[in-house]
Amino acid sequence: MPEIRISAADGSGEFAAYLAEPKTKPAGAVVMIQEIFGVNRTMRALSDWVAEMGFFAVAPDLFWRQQPGVQLDPDAGQEQWERAFALMKGLDQDKAIEDLKATLAVARRLPGANGKAATMGFCLGGRLAYRMAVESDADCNISYYGVGIEGMLDKAPAIRAPLLMHIAEKDRFVPPEAQKAILEALKGHPLVTVHVYPGVDHAFARVGGHSYDARAATIANGRTAELLARVLG
Repeated sequence: MPEIRISAADGSGEFAAYLAEPKTKPAGAVVMIQEIFGVNRTMRALSDWVAEMGFFAVAPDLFWRQQPGVQLDPDAGQEQWERAFALMKGLDQDKAIEDLKATLAVARRLPGANGKAATMGFCLGGRLAYRMAVESDADCNISYYGVGIEGMLDKAPAIRAPLLMHIAEKDRFVPPEAQKAILEALKGHPLVTVHVYPGVDHAFARVGGHSYDARAATIANGRTAELLARVLG
């Protein structure tokens, strides 16, 4: 498995990141932000897809301080979900943002990189992608069904680069009142675009997953590809 090592900003050690490289360079880079299941088969496949689109993809292991190398399967039963939620609860999200910023800096300097870099996150990663839009210098940020964003909407004025948000209408983790708050708070922001996908559930873009919806995923992924191509070159 192609992998690079990244030094933590706080000096506490190094963490691994899955790396997928494009065929043609120079190219922009995308920091891929994991779900609660770690840098698993799904995250590696998504990273490979981004590389096939012509970008570097770097997926850092955000659970490394608890347990390096976590790869859980959300479709393999309740035990996997319980482990995933325990890891999520044990995650220091401020430290995760530090790790993502460190990854962003490394991604910009990869051999063959053009210096431009984005983030793209799913579930927990969708929440962290929103935080990266607020707190980092990423050139754009993409959030798929991010959880808990309604509690951070007061930070939206700090967003200085394009943010694309994909929300599932039937997402039990982002209920209707949360969706309404997000849409109302962000509708006037010139750099933020929010799409709600009707009739689909959380993780609708996870290929092969129990909630996968090919139509919604294709539309969302097309919007993602357009933004990456426009911003990263």
